[in-house]
Amino acid sequence: MLKAELRKKYKALRSAMSANQIDNLSMGIANQLLKLPIWEHLFYHIFLSIEEQKEVSTDYILNILSGKDKNILISKSDFETGFMTHYLLTDNTVIKKNHYNIPEPVDGIEISNHKIDVVFIPLLAFDIKGGRVGYGKGFYDRFLAECKPETIKIGLSFFEPEVEIADVFESDIKLDYCVTPNEIYKF
Repeated sequence: MLKAELRKKYKALRSAMSANQIDNLSMGIANQLLKLPIWEHLFYHIFLSIEEQKEVSTDYILNILSGKDKNILISKSDFETGFMTHYLLTDNTVIKKNHYNIPEPVDGIEISNHKIDVVFIPLLAFDIKGGRVGYGKGFYDRFLAECKPETIKIGLSFFEPEVEIADVFESDIKLDYCVTPNEIYKF
């Protein structure tokens, strides 16, 4: 399927989900993540869920990261440049939704892409080759291209993979893993 078709399909599937389903599936994803060999690193980048888009709730993952005393990074998107700036999440971080309802830090301690060890990636769909479909703005492709080559890229999905995303571009950064409530896919 093409990315545009996949976006439409998975937005519809997510919109039909209840808050309770999202919560239970998100907990399942967090539990699966505990099985991955990723917990010896220092800097973990995570997205803050857009509730209105019924994204995977990252609250459980944030609790795991806090409990393991990891450095947690969150982003602020610049829609004029198409790039994200990453900030250390602290007890003093003020978070505010932007005009796309994305929860973002107002400001804080900026951290370079080159320090990031693990990135948890929001997505709408993925395929068995590690390709992914997001919202189509390219923020994560630009961000991941600036990370060090060994940065671990982990997609989070409520759904199982598609066989193939037909219109994958050369510039599309593939996942190392995608985690669903029932399965871990390694690419």
